[in-house]
Parts: sequence; C-alpha cells; structure tokens
Amino acid sequence: MTPAGRQRRETVRMQAAELFEQQVKPSEVARRLRVSVKSAYVWQQLWRDGGVQALASRGPNGSRCRLSPYCLERLAGFLEEGPAAHGWVEDQVWTASRVATLIGRKFHVSYSVSGATRLMHRLGFSPQVPARRVAERDEQAVKVWREATWAEVKGSGRPAGATSVSRTKPGSPAGRRGGGPGAGVG
Repeated sequence: MTPAGRQRRETVRMQAAELFEQQVKPSEVARRLRVSVKSAYVWQQLWRDGGVQALASRGPNGSRCRLSPYCLERLAGFLEEGPAAHGWVEDQVWTASRVATLIGRKFHVSYSVSGATRLMHRLGFSPQVPARRVAERDEQAVKVWREATWAEVKGSGRPAGATSVSRTKPGSPAGRRGGGPGAGVG
C-alpha cells in the first residue's frame, strides 16, 4: 500500500476514535464512515485497550524488498537487455522463473517465482502475449495434425442428454414416472 493510502486509512480510524469518545456505537460508526461493522468493532476494542495511539498506522506491512534501490535499477537494466544477453538464447521471453534465476545469479538473493513476478510488476513489467504467430509456424502441418491426431486424442465425449447438469441429482423429475420421488410406492 502506498504511503498516501496508509494515511487515508489512518485518518478514517482517527475519525472512528473521535466517534467512540462520543459514545457512538460501532455499527453507527461503520455506517457513518462507510466501513465494515467488523472493522468498527475491532477498532473500538483497540481504542479501549490502547487509546488513539493503538489506531495509528504502524507503517508498511509485509516483508521488505531484499534488493536495494540500486539493485532494482540494475535488474531493470538486465531485463531490458533481454534473455539472450544472460544465457537464454532459445527464445526472447522473460519468464518469472528465469527472472528469479537471474536475480540469484546477479545479486545472490533467492526469490520465488511468485516473488519474482511481483518484483517485475513493481518495476513496471507486465505479462505479454505475442502479437503475431511465429514465423516458423507450418500451417500445413497444423492442419494435418488437427484432422488426424486431434480427432483421435479428443475422443467422442459424452452423448448429449445422457447426464444431468447437477452433480448430486441423477436426473430431473420430468423424466421420472409418477411425477416425483416416492411416487407409486406402497
């Protein structure tokens, strides 16, 4: 969360503290400040236990970035150079796994794949989808594969109307004799 966002949230909590001092109930605080009732009750408890200071912002949450601003700048430069410049010559695609490996090689810091993804987003990089098909694509081979292999792999599937949409109910009452469960029994 940005510092401005933290400040906005702290301001709302401070307004809640003022209302608690005026003996306003948490449900009314929630309505006035447009927050959840649960948050208002939590804030009231914090306010009772520790006063207004208990509702103050504690600063950014989550773990700190393990790379310094200088290292982040260098990482962005490495990413701009492309994967081939760093040993991945088979294609020009930065995957999160490759970025995590690059961070480990260059900065001796271990990042998970999801951590590398978040770091790339933070640096302004986003997932990209190729705008066009690859030049090496053989349309004739694709057509032959679809006609021969895909039909074999795909299979026929389920016959239409053989099953119910519901996983728990085997069939609809309209298809049963007697109009419903237990009809015709004893």
